[in-house]
Amino acid sequence: MTPKSNGIWVILLSFLVAYLLAIVPFPDWAMHYRPQWVMLVLIYWVMALPYRVGIGSAWMAGIFTDILEGSMLGIHAFTFAVLAYITLSLHQRVRLFSSWQQSGIILALVGLVMTGTYWIKVMTGETAQGSMLFLLGALSSAFVWPWLFLLLRQLRRGFDVH
Repeated sequence: MTPKSNGIWVILLSFLVAYLLAIVPFPDWAMHYRPQWVMLVLIYWVMALPYRVGIGSAWMAGIFTDILEGSMLGIHAFTFAVLAYITLSLHQRVRLFSSWQQSGIILALVGLVMTGTYWIKVMTGETAQGSMLFLLGALSSAFVWPWLFLLLRQLRRGFDVH
């Protein structure tokens, strides 16, 4: 196996699981609390392997999210690319933080991306203006980050993904 292809299936499988978790049905009252699994997995891989997972990977993940949600093609692709760019520019500093401090960064990043996505959807007429309850997903994402980080790090080290 070549070093470049080492563990690509682990990365792809983690994204597949994130997409599956993104479509798990929730009751109507709990839809706003759904963690942003794809964004969290994207942030982890961009921080862990910035030379393998970057803006292009984020763009593709966003296109798949657009297709999955049935939204206008490119909305999530654009916001995920911005997320990857910000994560790439901060990844060396954020990796030094404790997992709870990283959760604060995750709250800000996911909240920013969710707000950007919501703003674009409102501007294109895809959704009507409403409450800011959609940001509760950023809060739940920050809450699950420490455990998801540990799980993905264990997978990366266990399968020697580099």
